[in-house]
Amino acid sequence: MLFTDFNLDARLAAGIRKAGYTTPTPIQVSGIPAVIGGRDLIATAQTGTGKTAAFVLPMLHQMLSKPGNGRSTRALILTPTRELALQILETIEILATGTGLRAATVFGGVGANPQIQALRSGTDIIVACPGRLLDLQQQGEVDFSSLGFFVLDEADRMFDMGFLPEVKRIIRFLPAKRQNLLFSATFPKEVEDLAAGLLHNPERVKVGISKPAHTVAHALYPVEPHLKAGLLLELLRKTDANSVLIFTRTKHRAKKLAQKLEREGYKVTSLHGNRSQNQRQEALGGFKDGKYDIMVATDIAARGIDVSTISHVINFDMPDTADAYIHRIGRTGRAERTGDAYTLVSAEDNEMIRILEKIMGSKLDRAYLDGFDYKAPAPPKEEEPARPMHRGRRPASGGGGRDSRQLARRR
Repeated sequence: MLFTDFNLDARLAAGIRKAGYTTPTPIQVSGIPAVIGGRDLIATAQTGTGKTAAFVLPMLHQMLSKPGNGRSTRALILTPTRELALQILETIEILATGTGLRAATVFGGVGANPQIQALRSGTDIIVACPGRLLDLQQQGEVDFSSLGFFVLDEADRMFDMGFLPEVKRIIRFLPAKRQNLLFSATFPKEVEDLAAGLLHNPERVKVGISKPAHTVAHALYPVEPHLKAGLLLELLRKTDANSVLIFTRTKHRAKKLAQKLEREGYKVTSLHGNRSQNQRQEALGGFKDGKYDIMVATDIAARGIDVSTISHVINFDMPDTADAYIHRIGRTGRAERTGDAYTLVSAEDNEMIRILEKIMGSKLDRAYLDGFDYKAPAPPKEEEPARPMHRGRRPASGGGGRDSRQLARRR
Protein backbone atom coordinates (compact mmCIF):
# COMPACT_ATOMS: atom_id res chain seq x y z
CA MET A 1 0.00 0.00 0.00
CA LEU A 2 1.12 3.57 -0.75
CA PHE A 3 0.05 6.92 0.71
CA THR A 4 -1.60 7.74 -2.60
CA ASP A 5 -4.07 4.91 -1.92
CA PHE A 6 -5.68 6.94 0.91
CA ASN A 7 -7.06 9.45 -1.63
CA LEU A 8 -6.07 12.35 0.61
CA ASP A 9 -6.61 15.93 -0.50
CA ALA A 10 -4.17 16.66 -3.33
CA ARG A 11 -2.81 19.67 -1.45
CA LEU A 12 -1.27 17.31 1.10
CA ALA A 13 0.97 15.63 -1.49
CA ALA A 14 3.74 18.22 -1.10
CA GLY A 15 3.92 17.73 2.66
CA ILE A 16 3.90 13.95 2.35
CA ARG A 17 6.81 14.15 -0.08
CA LYS A 18 8.64 16.59 2.19
CA ALA A 19 8.25 14.16 5.10
CA GLY A 20 9.67 11.37 2.93
CA TYR A 21 6.59 9.16 3.29
CA THR A 22 5.92 6.48 0.69
CA THR A 23 4.70 3.32 2.44
CA PRO A 24 2.39 3.78 5.46
CA THR A 25 3.05 2.02 8.76
CA PRO A 26 0.47 -0.39 10.22
CA ILE A 27 -0.98 2.26 12.56
CA GLN A 28 -1.40 4.57 9.57
CA VAL A 29 -2.98 1.86 7.42
CA SER A 30 -5.64 1.26 10.08
CA GLY A 31 -5.99 4.71 11.61
CA ILE A 32 -6.13 7.08 8.63
CA PRO A 33 -9.25 5.56 6.99
CA ALA A 34 -11.04 5.39 10.36
CA VAL A 35 -10.45 9.09 11.06
CA ILE A 36 -11.38 10.11 7.52
CA GLY A 37 -14.59 8.10 7.96
CA GLY A 38 -15.52 10.16 11.02
CA ARG A 39 -15.01 7.42 13.59
CA ASP A 40 -13.69 7.94 17.09
CA LEU A 41 -10.40 6.08 17.47
CA ILE A 42 -8.69 4.31 20.34
CA ALA A 43 -5.19 3.26 19.31
CA THR A 44 -2.59 1.24 21.14
CA ALA A 45 0.81 1.70 19.52
CA GLN A 46 4.34 1.80 20.87
CA THR A 47 6.49 4.81 20.25
CA GLY A 48 8.13 5.18 16.83
CA THR A 49 5.28 3.55 14.87
CA GLY A 50 4.20 6.68 12.99
CA LYS A 51 1.14 7.41 15.10
CA THR A 52 1.47 11.21 14.84
CA ALA A 53 0.94 11.15 11.08
CA ALA A 54 -1.89 8.65 11.62
CA PHE A 55 -3.99 11.39 13.17
CA VAL A 56 -2.47 14.54 11.65
CA LEU A 57 -2.96 13.59 7.99
CA PRO A 58 -6.68 12.71 8.17
CA MET A 59 -7.36 15.82 10.30
CA LEU A 60 -5.66 18.03 7.71
CA HIS A 61 -7.62 16.26 4.97
CA GLN A 62 -10.93 16.95 6.73
CA MET A 63 -10.03 20.58 7.39
CA LEU A 64 -9.14 21.19 3.75
CA SER A 65 -12.44 19.67 2.60
CA LYS A 66 -14.41 21.91 5.02
CA PRO A 67 -12.65 25.28 5.38
CA GLY A 68 -13.04 27.09 8.71
CA ASN A 69 -13.57 30.75 9.51
CA GLY A 70 -9.86 31.40 10.09
CA ARG A 71 -10.38 32.43 13.70
CA SER A 72 -11.70 29.52 15.79
CA THR A 73 -9.51 26.51 16.56
CA ARG A 74 -10.71 23.33 14.86
CA ALA A 75 -8.46 20.72 16.46
CA LEU A 76 -6.95 20.31 19.92
CA ILE A 77 -4.09 17.89 20.56
CA LEU A 78 -3.24 17.36 24.24
CA THR A 79 0.20 16.01 25.13
CA PRO A 80 1.95 15.44 28.48
CA THR A 81 5.26 17.20 27.73
CA ARG A 82 6.57 20.28 25.96
CA GLU A 83 9.04 18.18 23.99
CA LEU A 84 6.28 16.04 22.55
CA ALA A 85 4.18 19.13 21.76
CA LEU A 86 7.06 20.61 19.76
CA GLN A 87 7.63 17.30 17.99
CA ILE A 88 3.97 17.11 16.94
CA LEU A 89 4.01 20.75 15.82
CA GLU A 90 7.00 20.03 13.59
CA THR A 91 5.17 17.10 11.99
CA ILE A 92 2.08 19.25 11.39
CA GLU A 93 4.10 22.05 9.82
CA ILE A 94 5.81 19.62 7.44
CA LEU A 95 2.63 17.78 6.43
CA ALA A 96 0.64 21.03 6.06
CA THR A 97 3.22 22.55 3.69
CA GLY A 98 1.49 24.91 1.24
CA THR A 99 -2.03 24.33 2.61
CA GLY A 100 -2.37 27.57 4.58
CA LEU A 101 -3.45 25.65 7.68
CA ARG A 102 -1.88 26.99 10.86
CA ALA A 103 -0.87 25.36 14.14
CA ALA A 104 0.48 26.66 17.44
CA THR A 105 1.80 25.23 20.70
CA VAL A 106 0.57 26.10 24.19
CA PHE A 107 2.67 24.99 27.18
CA GLY A 108 4.25 26.32 30.35
CA GLY A 109 7.87 27.09 31.12
CA VAL A 110 7.98 29.93 28.58
CA GLY A 111 6.26 33.30 28.31
CA ALA A 112 2.55 33.20 27.53
CA ASN A 113 2.37 36.36 25.38
CA PRO A 114 3.62 34.82 22.09
CA GLN A 115 1.16 31.95 22.56
CA ILE A 116 -1.69 34.38 23.22
CA GLN A 117 -0.80 36.37 20.09
CA ALA A 118 -0.78 33.18 18.00
CA LEU A 119 -4.25 32.27 19.30
CA ARG A 120 -5.62 35.76 18.69
CA SER A 121 -4.33 35.78 15.10
CA GLY A 122 -6.14 32.52 14.42
CA THR A 123 -4.88 28.96 14.45
CA ASP A 124 -6.50 25.82 13.09
CA ILE A 125 -4.72 23.40 15.43
CA ILE A 126 -3.54 23.84 19.02
CA VAL A 127 -0.96 21.41 20.40
CA ALA A 128 -1.05 21.89 24.15
CA CYS A 129 -0.05 20.70 27.60
CA PRO A 130 -2.94 20.77 30.07
CA GLY A 131 -1.76 23.33 32.64
CA ARG A 132 -1.08 26.33 30.38
CA LEU A 133 -4.14 25.55 28.24
CA LEU A 134 -6.39 25.76 31.31
CA ASP A 135 -4.76 29.06 32.28
CA LEU A 136 -5.44 30.59 28.85
CA GLN A 137 -8.95 29.19 28.73
CA GLN A 138 -9.76 30.83 32.05
CA GLN A 139 -8.41 34.11 30.64
CA GLY A 140 -10.78 33.82 27.68
CA GLU A 141 -7.98 33.44 25.13
CA VAL A 142 -9.16 30.10 23.68
CA ASP A 143 -12.10 29.70 21.28
CA PHE A 144 -13.23 26.11 20.85
CA SER A 145 -16.69 26.88 19.46
CA SER A 146 -15.72 25.38 16.09
CA LEU A 147 -13.69 22.47 17.44
CA GLY A 148 -14.17 19.28 15.45
CA PHE A 149 -11.24 17.13 16.64
CA PHE A 150 -9.89 16.29 20.07
CA VAL A 151 -6.72 14.17 20.27
CA LEU A 152 -5.42 12.83 23.58
CA ASP A 153 -1.88 11.60 22.95
CA GLU A 154 0.18 9.51 25.39
CA ALA A 155 -2.84 9.08 27.68
CA ASP A 156 -1.01 6.66 29.97
CA ARG A 157 1.80 9.17 30.39
CA MET A 158 -0.82 11.80 31.27
CA PHE A 159 -1.95 9.50 34.07
CA ASP A 160 1.63 8.80 35.21
CA MET A 161 2.31 12.54 35.48
CA GLY A 162 -0.93 13.28 37.35
CA PHE A 163 -2.65 15.20 34.54
CA LEU A 164 -5.92 13.26 34.25
CA PRO A 165 -7.91 15.67 36.50
CA GLU A 166 -6.82 18.58 34.28
CA VAL A 167 -7.64 16.59 31.13
CA LYS A 168 -11.16 15.96 32.44
CA ARG A 169 -11.60 19.68 33.15
CA ILE A 170 -10.54 20.52 29.59
CA ILE A 171 -12.95 17.97 28.11
CA ARG A 172 -15.84 19.61 29.96
CA PHE A 173 -15.48 22.90 28.06
CA LEU A 174 -15.14 21.31 24.60
CA PRO A 175 -18.15 21.15 22.23
CA ALA A 176 -20.18 17.97 22.68
CA LYS A 177 -20.16 17.21 18.95
CA ARG A 178 -16.59 16.36 18.00
CA GLN A 179 -14.39 13.48 16.86
CA ASN A 180 -12.21 11.97 19.61
CA LEU A 181 -8.89 10.19 19.06
CA LEU A 182 -7.06 8.57 21.98
CA PHE A 183 -3.55 7.13 21.79
CA SER A 184 -1.86 5.22 24.60
CA ALA A 185 0.92 2.66 24.80
CA THR A 186 -0.66 0.96 27.82
CA PHE A 187 -4.11 1.07 29.41
CA PRO A 188 -4.20 1.24 33.19
CA LYS A 189 -7.70 1.25 34.68
CA GLU A 190 -7.83 5.05 34.95
CA VAL A 191 -7.14 5.44 31.23
CA GLU A 192 -9.69 2.73 30.37
CA ASP A 193 -12.31 4.59 32.43
CA LEU A 194 -11.46 7.88 30.72
CA ALA A 195 -11.72 6.25 27.28
CA ALA A 196 -15.10 4.73 28.11
CA GLY A 197 -16.56 8.16 28.91
CA LEU A 198 -14.80 10.00 26.09
CA LEU A 199 -15.19 7.80 23.01
CA HIS A 200 -18.35 6.88 21.13
CA ASN A 201 -18.38 3.53 19.30
CA PRO A 202 -14.64 3.83 18.60
CA GLU A 203 -12.57 2.01 16.03
CA ARG A 204 -9.91 0.05 17.93
CA VAL A 205 -6.40 -0.27 16.53
CA LYS A 206 -3.61 -2.19 18.22
CA VAL A 207 -0.03 -2.21 16.99
CA GLY A 208 2.95 -3.58 18.93
CA ILE A 209 1.21 -3.35 22.29
CA SER A 210 3.49 -5.49 24.42
CA LYS A 211 6.94 -6.05 22.99
CA PRO A 212 9.64 -3.55 22.11
CA ALA A 213 10.36 -2.92 18.43
CA HIS A 214 11.78 -6.00 16.70
CA THR A 215 14.49 -3.82 15.13
CA VAL A 216 16.22 -3.31 18.49
CA ALA A 217 18.88 -5.70 19.86
CA HIS A 218 18.99 -5.86 23.67
CA ALA A 219 21.92 -6.60 25.97
CA LEU A 220 22.30 -6.46 29.75
CA TYR A 221 25.68 -5.53 31.24
CA PRO A 222 25.87 -6.81 34.85
CA VAL A 223 28.08 -4.54 36.95
CA GLU A 224 28.40 -3.32 40.52
CA PRO A 225 26.85 0.16 40.98
CA HIS A 226 30.17 1.86 41.76
CA LEU A 227 31.64 0.60 38.45
CA LYS A 228 28.85 1.87 36.19
CA ALA A 229 30.60 5.04 35.05
CA GLY A 230 33.80 3.19 34.20
CA LEU A 231 31.91 0.50 32.28
CA LEU A 232 29.96 3.15 30.38
CA LEU A 233 33.17 4.82 29.24
CA GLU A 234 34.54 1.49 28.05
CA LEU A 235 31.29 0.81 26.16
CA LEU A 236 31.45 4.20 24.46
CA ARG A 237 35.08 3.66 23.48
CA LYS A 238 34.11 0.42 21.75
CA THR A 239 30.94 1.88 20.17
CA ASP A 240 30.46 4.05 17.12
CA ALA A 241 29.18 6.83 19.35
CA ASN A 242 27.76 9.23 16.78
CA SER A 243 24.15 9.26 18.03
CA VAL A 244 23.81 7.78 21.53
CA LEU A 245 21.02 8.44 24.02
CA ILE A 246 21.83 7.63 27.66
CA PHE A 247 19.10 7.46 30.31
CA THR A 248 19.56 8.05 34.03
CA ARG A 249 17.00 7.81 36.82
CA THR A 250 17.54 11.30 38.26
CA LYS A 251 18.19 14.75 36.87
CA HIS A 252 21.17 15.21 39.23
CA ARG A 253 22.81 12.08 37.83
CA ALA A 254 22.07 13.15 34.26
CA LYS A 255 23.84 16.45 34.85
CA LYS A 256 26.86 14.89 36.58
CA LEU A 257 27.22 12.12 33.99
CA ALA A 258 27.07 14.59 31.10
CA GLN A 259 29.80 16.65 32.76
CA LYS A 260 31.97 13.55 33.19
CA LEU A 261 31.56 12.56 29.54
CA GLU A 262 32.37 16.09 28.44
CA ARG A 263 35.60 15.95 30.43
CA GLU A 264 36.43 12.75 28.56
CA GLY A 265 36.20 14.64 25.26
CA TYR A 266 32.72 13.66 24.05
CA LYS A 267 30.34 16.12 22.40
CA VAL A 268 27.52 15.74 24.89
CA THR A 269 24.40 17.54 26.09
CA SER A 270 21.74 16.76 28.66
CA LEU A 271 17.96 16.94 28.95
CA HIS A 272 16.27 16.95 32.35
CA GLY A 273 13.81 18.83 34.51
CA ASN A 274 16.26 21.47 35.74
CA ARG A 275 16.91 22.82 32.25
CA SER A 276 14.97 25.83 30.94
CA GLN A 277 12.76 25.51 27.88
CA ASN A 278 15.35 27.31 25.73
CA GLN A 279 18.07 24.97 27.00
CA ARG A 280 15.91 21.94 26.24
CA GLN A 281 15.22 23.11 22.71
CA GLU A 282 18.90 23.83 22.12
CA ALA A 283 19.83 20.38 23.44
CA LEU A 284 17.26 18.60 21.30
CA GLY A 285 18.11 20.62 18.20
CA GLY A 286 21.84 20.11 18.67
CA PHE A 287 21.44 16.38 19.18
CA LYS A 288 19.19 16.09 16.13
CA ASP A 289 21.54 18.14 13.93
CA GLY A 290 24.68 16.26 15.01
CA LYS A 291 26.22 19.04 17.09
CA TYR A 292 26.18 16.57 19.99
CA ASP A 293 26.98 12.88 19.62
CA ILE A 294 25.56 11.96 23.03
CA MET A 295 22.54 13.08 25.00
CA VAL A 296 22.12 12.17 28.67
CA ALA A 297 18.47 12.35 29.68
CA THR A 298 15.88 11.47 32.27
CA ASP A 299 12.53 9.93 31.35
CA ILE A 300 11.16 13.38 30.60
CA ALA A 301 12.76 12.86 27.16
CA ALA A 302 11.68 9.28 26.53
CA ARG A 303 8.67 10.31 24.46
CA GLY A 304 9.84 13.67 23.25
CA ILE A 305 12.87 12.87 21.13
CA ASP A 306 12.15 12.31 17.45
CA VAL A 307 15.58 11.51 16.00
CA SER A 308 15.35 8.58 13.61
CA THR A 309 19.13 8.10 13.41
CA ILE A 310 19.81 7.21 17.07
CA SER A 311 21.98 4.11 16.92
CA HIS A 312 22.25 3.24 20.62
CA VAL A 313 20.17 3.71 23.73
CA ILE A 314 22.06 3.03 26.97
CA ASN A 315 20.20 2.69 30.23
CA PHE A 316 22.76 3.86 32.79
CA ASP A 317 20.00 3.13 35.30
CA MET A 318 17.31 0.51 34.81
CA PRO A 319 13.92 2.29 34.62
CA ASP A 320 11.25 1.71 37.25
CA THR A 321 8.68 0.08 34.94
CA ALA A 322 8.63 -2.17 31.88
CA ASP A 323 6.58 0.48 30.08
CA ALA A 324 9.33 3.05 30.69
CA TYR A 325 11.93 0.59 29.35
CA ILE A 326 9.93 0.05 26.15
CA HIS A 327 9.56 3.79 25.59
CA ARG A 328 13.22 4.46 26.28
CA ILE A 329 14.56 1.90 23.87
CA GLY A 330 11.89 2.91 21.35
CA ARG A 331 14.10 5.91 20.60
CA THR A 332 16.31 3.61 18.49
CA GLY A 333 15.47 1.04 15.83
CA ARG A 334 12.94 3.41 14.29
CA ALA A 335 11.53 3.44 10.75
CA GLU A 336 12.83 -0.11 10.23
CA ARG A 337 16.40 0.89 11.06
CA THR A 338 18.25 -1.37 13.46
CA GLY A 339 19.45 -0.18 16.84
CA ASP A 340 21.06 -1.39 20.06
CA ALA A 341 19.82 -1.08 23.63
CA TYR A 342 22.37 -1.59 26.39
CA THR A 343 21.33 -1.65 30.06
CA LEU A 344 23.75 -1.54 32.99
CA VAL A 345 22.25 -3.75 35.69
CA SER A 346 23.02 -4.75 39.27
CA ALA A 347 21.39 -7.11 41.76
CA GLU A 348 18.63 -4.63 42.60
CA ASP A 349 17.39 -4.83 39.00
CA ASN A 350 16.70 -8.59 38.97
CA GLU A 351 12.94 -8.27 39.42
CA MET A 352 12.59 -5.80 36.52
CA ILE A 353 14.76 -8.07 34.35
CA ARG A 354 12.39 -10.95 35.09
CA ILE A 355 9.39 -8.83 34.04
CA LEU A 356 11.05 -7.71 30.80
CA GLU A 357 12.04 -11.25 29.88
CA LYS A 358 8.46 -12.39 30.45
CA ILE A 359 7.16 -9.65 28.14
CA MET A 360 9.66 -10.50 25.41
CA GLY A 361 9.26 -14.25 25.78
CA SER A 362 12.98 -14.97 26.02
CA LYS A 363 16.02 -14.31 28.16
CA LEU A 364 17.92 -11.11 27.51
CA ASP A 365 21.57 -11.53 26.56
CA ARG A 366 24.13 -10.85 29.30
CA ALA A 367 27.28 -9.20 27.99
CA TYR A 368 30.72 -8.59 29.50
CA LEU A 369 33.60 -6.45 28.27
CA ASP A 370 36.98 -8.12 27.90
CA GLY A 371 39.68 -6.40 29.90
CA PHE A 372 37.34 -4.51 32.24
CA ASP A 373 38.06 -4.99 35.94
CA TYR A 374 34.69 -6.05 37.34
CA LYS A 375 36.21 -6.70 40.80
CA ALA A 376 37.64 -3.24 41.45
CA PRO A 377 36.71 -2.24 45.01
CA ALA A 378 34.38 0.62 45.78
CA PRO A 379 36.11 3.83 46.89
CA PRO A 380 35.95 4.49 50.64
CA LYS A 381 32.94 6.47 51.77
CA GLU A 382 33.60 10.01 52.88
CA GLU A 383 33.22 10.57 56.61
CA GLU A 384 29.97 12.30 57.53
CA PRO A 385 30.50 15.94 58.59
CA ALA A 386 30.08 16.78 62.27
CA ARG A 387 26.62 17.98 63.23
CA PRO A 388 25.83 20.66 65.85
CA MET A 389 24.69 19.15 69.14
CA HIS A 390 21.83 21.63 69.54
CA ARG A 391 19.58 22.59 66.64
CA GLY A 392 19.22 26.19 67.68
CA ARG A 393 22.89 26.95 68.32
CA ARG A 394 25.41 28.08 65.75
CA PRO A 395 28.51 25.82 65.83
CA ALA A 396 31.85 27.33 66.74
CA SER A 397 34.26 28.28 63.98
CA GLY A 398 35.80 25.20 62.37
CA GLY A 399 33.05 22.89 63.67
CA GLY A 400 31.28 22.23 60.37
CA GLY A 401 28.71 25.03 60.11
CA ARG A 402 26.93 26.06 56.91
CA ASP A 403 29.36 24.46 54.46
CA SER A 404 29.13 21.09 56.21
CA ARG A 405 25.35 21.14 56.27
CA GLN A 406 25.26 21.96 52.54
CA LEU A 407 27.63 19.07 51.86
CA ALA A 408 25.41 16.73 53.84
CA ARG A 409 22.37 17.83 51.86
CA ARG A 410 24.15 17.37 48.54
CA ARG A 411 24.86 13.77 49.39
